[in-house]
Amino acid sequence: MSLTARQGVRHGWRFAVPFIAGTALAFAAVSAQAQAPATAPATAPATPAPAATPVEYVYVAMVTSQGTITLALDKTHAPLTTANFLKYVDAKKLDGTTFYRAMHLDWGDEPTGLLQGGLQGIKVLAPVAHEPTTQTGLHHTSGTISMARYAPGTATADFTIMIGDVSSLDANPSSDNPDLKAGFAAFGHVVSGMDVARKIWDAPRSPTKGEGVMRGQMLEPPVKIVSVRRVAAPSPAPAQ
Repeated sequence: MSLTARQGVRHGWRFAVPFIAGTALAFAAVSAQAQAPATAPATAPATPAPAATPVEYVYVAMVTSQGTITLALDKTHAPLTTANFLKYVDAKKLDGTTFYRAMHLDWGDEPTGLLQGGLQGIKVLAPVAHEPTTQTGLHHTSGTISMARYAPGTATADFTIMIGDVSSLDANPSSDNPDLKAGFAAFGHVVSGMDVARKIWDAPRSPTKGEGVMRGQMLEPPVKIVSVRRVAAPSPAPAQ
């Protein structure tokens, strides 16, 4: 398991690099008849913009020894990854696991990195098909939850929470490297408890534990995840 800076980082064991999507803008023109009377030209009725597709979220409360992190899992844009994570939640397989890794990057806006937790390959279910960010439209912004993996399509139960924006984990379609092209599967975001995630990320790390470039990234001691359960949608914030 390793990670590099600038050209990409390891997120659960593989590289990823940034992707910037392009946009396009089209214009239309109209003309009046040359011999038309001097009256105001007729105007076609405006076509209303299509309504945005409502996003269906599934909310999950992750109770840790340092506090509770509440997540909104995006069932609309990342249905496969969300369903996979909920299998572990509903089977209570994440109860008693830990946050065990806090990766601190030395570039980007401070603070930047990620927090990683899960089963560490023990008693996992079948892997989930990969849903790249180019397909879901999601991005690895601060607070995003994403799947850790080896090769694309091998993610099981381990996950990461972004501390700061880590856009280098998004899929990069222009890359010749299949692993970089795939990126990582973002599937939701923190809705409350980001202060808890940051507190865990800032916890002490062992200077000797961890393999390769992950050396020095392992929390010592790991922070216990007491339970993970589905919860009702949080109440909207009052209007200012």
